[in-house]
Amino acid sequence: MYRREADQVDDPMADTNMNIRKPAVAGLFYPGGSVELSKTIAGLYAEVEKTPLGGPPMGLIVPHAGYPYSGRTAAKAYKVLVGEQYDTVVVVSPSHTVFFKGSSVYDGDGYQTPLGVVEIDKELSRKIAATNPSVYLSKMGHASGGTRGEHALEVQLPFLQIVLGKFKLVAIVMGDQEEDSINTLGESLAAAIEGTNTLLVASSDLSHFHSEKEARKLDYAVQEAVEKYDPSLLVETLESHRGEACGGGPMAALMMATQRLGGREVKFIDYSTSGETTGDFDEVVGYLSAAVVGGEKVKRQRTDRAVLGAMPPRDKKVVDLSADDKKLLHQVVRDAIKARFQGKEYQPPGRESLEIVRGAFVTLKIAGELQGCIGQIKGRLPLNETIADMAVSAAFEDPRFMPLREEQFEHIEVEISVLSPLERVHDFSKIQTGRDGLMIKMDMHSGLLLPQVATEYGWNSSQFLEQTCLKAGLPKNAYKDRHAEVYKFTAEVF
Repeated sequence: MYRREADQVDDPMADTNMNIRKPAVAGLFYPGGSVELSKTIAGLYAEVEKTPLGGPPMGLIVPHAGYPYSGRTAAKAYKVLVGEQYDTVVVVSPSHTVFFKGSSVYDGDGYQTPLGVVEIDKELSRKIAATNPSVYLSKMGHASGGTRGEHALEVQLPFLQIVLGKFKLVAIVMGDQEEDSINTLGESLAAAIEGTNTLLVASSDLSHFHSEKEARKLDYAVQEAVEKYDPSLLVETLESHRGEACGGGPMAALMMATQRLGGREVKFIDYSTSGETTGDFDEVVGYLSAAVVGGEKVKRQRTDRAVLGAMPPRDKKVVDLSADDKKLLHQVVRDAIKARFQGKEYQPPGRESLEIVRGAFVTLKIAGELQGCIGQIKGRLPLNETIADMAVSAAFEDPRFMPLREEQFEHIEVEISVLSPLERVHDFSKIQTGRDGLMIKMDMHSGLLLPQVATEYGWNSSQFLEQTCLKAGLPKNAYKDRHAEVYKFTAEVF
């Protein structure tokens, strides 16, 4: 696409023995020479108007494709930074080249582009990485050598170098984009950068290789969640496949962190697809840019919800199940187990009200004694399919019990628990036994107890926390450890 030769600018950092991450995609995603690169970005900035925000930009969401495809949409976002100054920019991108758990904060000295080396803010990098073991100093995901280097973070830097000039960088690559990793990174960013003059940037493209019509439908669902400034809606949109974004995790983490730090709103800036460049509208990639606008500190209620917490559910009601829905789900449990005994495939009956995706547990008892209990904390399938899968697992795969025998089948008692999304807990006085279930995570340990367990045993909230720790194989007071993550949830039990 571009010439590979580079007329690098002189940079004192680049001539030392310092640990510098070299460009991986210069000459591919963007021009490889400093003169051509500067002209390209200047031309892109000249093509777009500065979007009025009505407040200082705290964060940006920008695409990361080759400049001919997404450069204009990215430039329109970065142009809102004209006249602004930041000591540090934190750029968070997904990993396209290697999978790993958690988020990798680059621990070198600088990131190099044809325009020079951007110095790493080591102090802030260490501070971010010190908040949780799953956010750590590493070069994982930052590789520039080999057959393919990571591009999603690198391509943002020339835009920032031109518009801001001097700044330091914190470079973060997310290895996995599970909800826990998103929550943790959002928390870490908010805690570490509070009180600093820092800009957050999330790097993400949207849908890939759909027709223009389908892409716009998928991408609008993502845009809607972004404009509503709702990270939980964004994650739900991506997990339900109503929208796509390869950097959905960075986007959600940025939204969480800026909410904690006083973000007022998200301003949509631009949307485009690759079809506008290639003329091929059969398989396009979608690009969106947006800005988080700051203002006065948000109201206390909103701050409390965002402070060092998991993404709040949009609706704390689990799901509106009718009596007929519940009856059908009980029948699904029995039919799924019966089919397993008969060696048959089982497909649960469909119903629109059961298409919702939720975590759920199936509990089996015989004469009041537990026979099996298996569930998913976070659903991946429609509720009726999740219940069918968990029924079979509870009957035959709970390692604490022998598999259910066919002669026991007619005696089973079925209890179903449909879970709300998890909500991070920091104030343990907010835990209400009988209403809330608990989950604790620490290091490689995790354990969960359903709300009805505390009621059955008559535990108070402290005892419930202790028992959840023991269930996870941890000391009973582990929930007090600063590395422990405690979550609560509600459940509709029937």
